[in-house]
Amino acid sequence: MKAKTIDGKELAARTRAEIADGVAALKATKGVTPGLAVILVGDNPASVSYVTAKEKACREAGMYSREIRLPAETSEADLVKLVKDLNADPAIHGILVQLPLPKGISEQAVIKAIAVEKDVDGFTPENVGRMVIGEKCFLPCTPHGILKLIEFSGMDISGKHAVVIGRSNIVGKPVALLLARKGAHANATVTMCHTGTKDVAAFTKTADVVVVAAGRPNTLTGDMLKPGAVVIDVGVNRVPDASRPKGFRLCGDADFESCAEVASAITPVPGGVGPMTITMLLWNTLESAKRAAGVE
Repeated sequence: MKAKTIDGKELAARTRAEIADGVAALKATKGVTPGLAVILVGDNPASVSYVTAKEKACREAGMYSREIRLPAETSEADLVKLVKDLNADPAIHGILVQLPLPKGISEQAVIKAIAVEKDVDGFTPENVGRMVIGEKCFLPCTPHGILKLIEFSGMDISGKHAVVIGRSNIVGKPVALLLARKGAHANATVTMCHTGTKDVAAFTKTADVVVVAAGRPNTLTGDMLKPGAVVIDVGVNRVPDASRPKGFRLCGDADFESCAEVASAITPVPGGVGPMTITMLLWNTLESAKRAAGVE
């Protein structure tokens, strides 16, 4: 039987409805509107698309969105100053700097400038450290969304074997940590595979859950899976396709067709992890606004 598709759009819609209710309640009880500032430096087409989607999602949730677009020639010093000005702005509860940044600007320097209480991407060293030791923090959006998708699939991963393919600071490392932590919807035994792993299939064939975030099509195929596994595909790749109007199509890091023949559930690309990433950004922004208003 073919795998169930884990519909990220459906889960995102449900979660965003809950967020919108939370925003409305915060406005009614405290007179506070959650505010998100998104900074875009340059005109990278993918980044422009993401920023536009984030702004639309904010409006639909009833949040205040401030989009700041800067030329690619912006200096690191000017960008850091802007971030520090937003740190001091009470109307802004979350600050997101769209990555990647143009050459000549240190991403780490800019991220470190974001106040930890407004770091709704969960990227500052302090938030990452809190996540590692299990303290309260803003969880990074894509890994948090992945956990929600696994829960939505119906799998209880406690005691199960999870394999993460990829070790980026944005997805691979944090999702491995979150899957292994104590608590509900976690507590898995986690293996992290990467470019230095000799035989990835030897690990994925014993996995109950595979999160693939390698940035390369066909990293995971059906013959690499244990029957009944859950597959979360984080990849978004453009591959040439002359039959499409734009000359390309989007695909993930997993070969969807062969994996769907073996897995019990799998996320599609697009429409899987992507919608949940923006959703968890809204979640964190609402949480930041609630804390600023003294609401637990």
